[in-house]
Amino acid sequence: MDLELQGKRALVTGGSRGIGKAIAQALAQEGVDVALLARDPVTLAAAAAELSAQTGRCVVGVRADTTRDDEVQQAVAMAVQLLSGPIDILVNAAAEPAGFAGPPKLDGIDSAFFHAELDTKVMGYIRCARAVVAGMQARGWGRIVHISGLAARQTGNTVGSIRNVAVAALAKNMADEFGPAGINVTVVHPGLTRTERTAPLVAARAAALGLPAAEVEARMASANSTRQMVDASEVADVVAFLCSPRSRAINGDAIAVGGGAPGSIHY
Repeated sequence: MDLELQGKRALVTGGSRGIGKAIAQALAQEGVDVALLARDPVTLAAAAAELSAQTGRCVVGVRADTTRDDEVQQAVAMAVQLLSGPIDILVNAAAEPAGFAGPPKLDGIDSAFFHAELDTKVMGYIRCARAVVAGMQARGWGRIVHISGLAARQTGNTVGSIRNVAVAALAKNMADEFGPAGINVTVVHPGLTRTERTAPLVAARAAALGLPAAEVEARMASANSTRQMVDASEVADVVAFLCSPRSRAINGDAIAVGGGAPGSIHY
């Protein structure tokens, strides 16, 4: 299927590593020129050079902290300049993943932690959307995909659930507001996903438990219906479709990409 993405321009926040980087790669492979936005300039430059060499597309890095209004505005302006045109696609993925660390219980959730988590994953997504949506409205087309997570649908991580539900609510509100202007907004909920961080974390857990790494990964994967860990590239495939003109019929919805949650029915 031709996703009709050739020549589009995308901004992928959190694009220097993990799921964000995999999404940037998938978009570039479909003919999209991509600006990666992240905080670490060294990792950012390396990722942009790697993806540009792999895909033959223009892939550039723009440094910003998404908790800062001024930095977001400057980064978007730089992305427009480097890509030689306005942003057609925004993928918001700039947030700390839940990872394998145990989330704090209620008595461990202080104000600083709570506000930092929501400032990055909710307000940060809003900042980036505000910086690009006016241009999309003017052109009558755009795609915005917010990367959230399956903590929105399960307990065990109070702040993780709150921020991910908030991102889903943000997507639906934006979809209703901007849908008439030709802008589709969706939210994607990854579950446990294999990225470049996975192998060392699995190795550490395996050492702590005295088990082979393969067995530890198999136990982790047993939490989904496929019994296989989802790879970041598989999440990216879904996002690339949602970023395309082909996805016009999907707007405001939450798409789970965690391999299926056993025993759960969502309708």
